[in-house]
Amino acid sequence: MTDWLIGLMESLGAPGAGLAIALENLFPPLPSEVILPLAGFTASRGEMDLLGVLLWTTAGSVAGALALYWVGALLGRERTLALAARIPLLKVSDIDKTEAWFLRHGRKTVFFGRMIPIFRSLISIPAGVERMPLGVFTLLTTLGSLVWNTIFVLAGYLLGENWSLVEAYVGAGTNAVIAVVLLAVLVFVGVRLSERRKGRHAVRG
Repeated sequence: MTDWLIGLMESLGAPGAGLAIALENLFPPLPSEVILPLAGFTASRGEMDLLGVLLWTTAGSVAGALALYWVGALLGRERTLALAARIPLLKVSDIDKTEAWFLRHGRKTVFFGRMIPIFRSLISIPAGVERMPLGVFTLLTTLGSLVWNTIFVLAGYLLGENWSLVEAYVGAGTNAVIAVVLLAVLVFVGVRLSERRKGRHAVRG
């Protein structure tokens, strides 16, 4: 991974870092926690311009987010509801509740979601499904991405040869997010199975 990123940046410079971040939005296993500090470290060696790195990586973040926004927009609300109806244990009412929540908190979610591992990519899809105004989505995504990218690029820039320490520390945070998501899924499944059993008992009674 690191060798590929280094080769990309050596070939394309700061636009290469932007391309890597755009791909990271589409394929979350590509970690921005590696891409951004490495880009900062490369800038510290004078091989790339620091401001150029910040601008290109932010542009890459926005490009990737817009691609997923349009996936959500093309999917649309009706298709989303149809898919939800086919998923075991999921109810259409769950989508309705999620939609209502997003309509109330969507702007904050898009902005702060750009700074949360995993959700950084996923949040663009419901924004597209709900057809959040494109200008608003782009502005919030740009601002949130700029904050996130600046923190990690500067960390790599200041740490120099020790830039990989960023990945080690942030990796623990990412694992915590994954654990919380898995726990939430398990609780959701447990509650739905319990509701299903109670419903069967009520019918038999």
